[in-house]
Amino acid sequence: MKAIIRTNISRSFPLRRIYSFIIYLLIPFVVLRLFWLGFRNPDYRRRWKERFGFPDKITSQDRIIWLHAVSVGEVQASRPLVNGLMEEYPDYKILITTMTPTGADSVKQYFGESVRQLYVPYDLPVAIKHFISVIEPSILIVMETELWPNLFHYCHKNNIPVIVVNARMSEKSAKGYRRFSSLIRPMLEKVSLVVAQGEKDAERMIALGADKDKVSVTGNLKFDIHLPHSVTEQAQALRRYFSVNRPVWIAASTHEGEEKIILDALDKVLQRQSQCLLVIVPRHPGRAAAVRELCIKRNFKVLSKSDNRECDENVKVFILDTLGELPMYYAAADVAFVGGSLTEIGGHNMLEPACLALPVIMGPHVFNFQEISQLLLDEGAAWKVSNADELSIKVSGLLADANLRHNTGERGRNIVLKKRGNVEKIMELIREFFKTHVT
Repeated sequence: MKAIIRTNISRSFPLRRIYSFIIYLLIPFVVLRLFWLGFRNPDYRRRWKERFGFPDKITSQDRIIWLHAVSVGEVQASRPLVNGLMEEYPDYKILITTMTPTGADSVKQYFGESVRQLYVPYDLPVAIKHFISVIEPSILIVMETELWPNLFHYCHKNNIPVIVVNARMSEKSAKGYRRFSSLIRPMLEKVSLVVAQGEKDAERMIALGADKDKVSVTGNLKFDIHLPHSVTEQAQALRRYFSVNRPVWIAASTHEGEEKIILDALDKVLQRQSQCLLVIVPRHPGRAAAVRELCIKRNFKVLSKSDNRECDENVKVFILDTLGELPMYYAAADVAFVGGSLTEIGGHNMLEPACLALPVIMGPHVFNFQEISQLLLDEGAAWKVSNADELSIKVSGLLADANLRHNTGERGRNIVLKKRGNVEKIMELIREFFKTHVT
């Protein structure tokens, strides 16, 4: 078996080098893309040296637990785990790396100065090697499916254990990875521990190359969501701002192409619920201006959060163009549509509105949340729609029926409550791992 593994790994070296060479060739285009994204969000033009492996040295003498969470959703999911790590290992400093500025902002919002935040370096050998030499982490914990060949290779080479936590692997993703099995298999063979969300995720990770003896299933960390009591109080004030008796539905985490469908649905909903208000929350706040222009072209009176003006009854669309306030807006709504699902993004977290007892509506493309979405659908806590007509019918029906909203919402809340407790299972695996593998 060892001989087979050695053979597989040796065969992968040329492919990993080819992969690295391609990444090097793409750097000019990456730089241009950062410039382009910077027009929407200037933060993309800042702190470039971190992205190329040159962070400021961490002056603290504490040992480092490095946790990588690509963006907002993964940072949010990591909250109970990070809190558990800080409590369990007070002598370690937590470093959280993200890929996006919104992810970086989320780290600051959730953890303040209690952790260090940096951008993860691009998966270039020189960048990864220098980053590791500066940070000197004791361990790398990766959230979900951030699988980078050079990152894992150089951590392994420097005796830095790699744990993949809350690992998910859709069939679509697995199919893509299988096309590059000689690159992916040796990478996963270097992983010290995989903590999967579900049995299917575990099976796919093992099939791709993870050692089955190093794979455990604990359930989805996203179920361990706990919203502060202040959210309810803030939502009550927000509801007064919108008008207490006004029906409100929210379209959250929307992407380009979805808002047109949502506004088509709003046209039809207004025919049945003429006083209703739609709250749109673009997944990336930098898109808020484009969404506003789309609303204006459709002759909807629109108001953005940053306008700081009263929301009168003539306003039909309210755009949340700031970060970190989505839970409060969910709590102030009657019905929630969760975006990234009408286009092939794969969906976003439906548990946040579910834990607030909101009926949940989603589009057909939820492959990144297959288990969660199916659970909500099976228990009658959510509905799936495919187009503007179906969305308008479902929203209108829910806004018109308070009992249906209540019963549906309670089913969703109960699912979340029953499924909580996964963070402690994960922490127990990490404790056992630390005893024997981390110094």
